[in-house]
This record gives sequence, C-alpha cells and structure tokens, in this order.
Amino acid sequence: MDKLQWIERKIVSRERLVQECNGWRVLNRKIVFTNGCFDILHHGHLDLLARAASLGNILVVGLNTDDSVKRLKGPTRPVTHEQDRLFQVASLLCTDAVCLFDEDTPEALIKLIKPDILVKGGDYTIDKIVGADFVQQNGGEVHIIPFVEGYSTTGIIDRIQKL
Repeated sequence: MDKLQWIERKIVSRERLVQECNGWRVLNRKIVFTNGCFDILHHGHLDLLARAASLGNILVVGLNTDDSVKRLKGPTRPVTHEQDRLFQVASLLCTDAVCLFDEDTPEALIKLIKPDILVKGGDYTIDKIVGADFVQQNGGEVHIIPFVEGYSTTGIIDRIQKL
C-alpha cells in the first residue's frame, strides 16, 4: 500500500468505523475518541491529537462537516473544506480513523463506536463534554487535554485579517 492509500484508508464512513472499532475491540485495543472542526490545522490541534493518541492504542477523530462548522462558528467558517480537513487529519501518524459528522454534537457517533476514552480540549469541563456520561456509564474514561497557549484558529484568522 502506498502512502496516499494509507491516508485515504483512514477516512471512513460511520458504517466502516463501527466495523473497524469492533475489530479493534476484539484485539483488546483501547479506543480513544476526540472530535472537532480542525479548521486551519495548527500546533494546538496537533498537540491535542498526539496527547489523545497516547492515552490508548487507537485514535478515532470525529470531524465536523462544513455545514456543522458553519452552524457552530458562523457563516465565514470553515476556512478549509471538509475534504481537505479529512485528508489533513488522516495524514497524521497518530490518527487511525477519521469520520465526518453533520450533527451539532458528536453524541450519535460516540454512542455508535463506544470509545474507551473520550478526549476534549482544555476549554471544557467534564459536565459540558457531550457523551461523557455515556462513556463513563460504559466503564470508559474522560480526559481533558490542556490548551497550548497562543494557538487558536480564531486567533490565526484575526492575525491574517490584520495583515
């Protein structure tokens, strides 16, 4: 398999993601899930993904669709199209699978794949993390990864607009 095929193989539908997770579970792999828009991929995103991956054996990333990003962030977002964001996240060594979701939250995706560990960035508290109660009720863990100071997509966009 060449490197392009290796990347493209990580971009999966919900149906295939469920199959992959079931296979990983049979192999006793610990599945970590995180999600986000990952618009204008930056150091803070990469730090979160690498730290999330280090908590288990498999990192699954839920990626907001373009429509979902617009609803969350406003009409000028995303800057980067969903197919490009999928490819970028799938290109990372720490990512094992990436799947789009169009809902406002990843709750349905979390309930489908039943991760062992749910991870979010430092601006959350456990009581505000969608799916945290489901994961914990099923014996899983929830982790909050601290932000890397000075990195945000909004900050990058603001700096570009000032140029």
